[in-house]
Amino acid sequence: MGAQLRVYKRRIRSVTATKKITKAMEMIAASRIVKAQRQVAASTPYATELTRAVTAVATGSTTKHPLTTEAETPVRAAVLLITSDRGLAGGYSSNAIKAADQLTERLRGEGKEVDSYIVGRKGVSYYGFRERKVAESWTGFTDNPTYADAKRVAAPLIEAVRQDTAEGGVDELHIVFTEFVSMLTQTPVQRRLLPLSLDEAAEESGTKGEILPLFDFEPSPEDVLDALLPRYVESRIYNALLQAAASKHAATRRAMKSATDNAGDLIKSLSRLANAARQAEITQEISEIVGGASALADATAGSDK
Repeated sequence: MGAQLRVYKRRIRSVTATKKITKAMEMIAASRIVKAQRQVAASTPYATELTRAVTAVATGSTTKHPLTTEAETPVRAAVLLITSDRGLAGGYSSNAIKAADQLTERLRGEGKEVDSYIVGRKGVSYYGFRERKVAESWTGFTDNPTYADAKRVAAPLIEAVRQDTAEGGVDELHIVFTEFVSMLTQTPVQRRLLPLSLDEAAEESGTKGEILPLFDFEPSPEDVLDALLPRYVESRIYNALLQAAASKHAATRRAMKSATDNAGDLIKSLSRLANAARQAEITQEISEIVGGASALADATAGSDK
């Protein structure tokens, strides 16, 4: 019985140590969420105004450009998937990967070839394990992305958009990431970045139904769109990276809180079992003492006769 009690105590110490770790990780994730939310809020005005500028140029000109003009028969699309470099975040990465798989199947069902671009070790590992071809991948910055990281990710995508499909270019650019809705809700979303839908852009930038002023473009609308294309893609990818980082921290916080609560419940259960084992040990010792005393009394009484 004493050995069983020692096992319970050892397990309680182990679970208590794990609980301290998960509680610390929960607090760290909670502090990072606030920073990520601030970064998302700070990047939104720039992205909104940039979208307004693109909408104004596209509305005020008839120039055909990859930023705003759809191909007559699109044959290839690029899909950028944003996952995490680390685990311990519940179904955060797996949900994003599932959304990317659904988008890929839909695009292939439309007769388009799909080039996959991956951000995050979880996505890279998933595709690598299944021996799926990846055009390019990036890791190491998903917890705290910077605009320089977004530019690095956007560069090959912009080049692919500008190239002809016969030379390995793409007609469409899609992005899959986890949108931060609240501390409790993070939703995987699929969005087409290019070609830009003017109706969606107008709604997003708050210009839907608004009469835009007439502009003169210098040197030309096409040159203006050429200058706006990389900035638009970079700003959208940067915003998506920030949204994904905030979502990942929120998912980690929720997962670690659940682990901490489960550890607390397990400690209570093990404590009850340890108390029961201790009580059984004490009862057994008392029974042995009483039995020994009774036997001694009987032996003494027999010798007196």
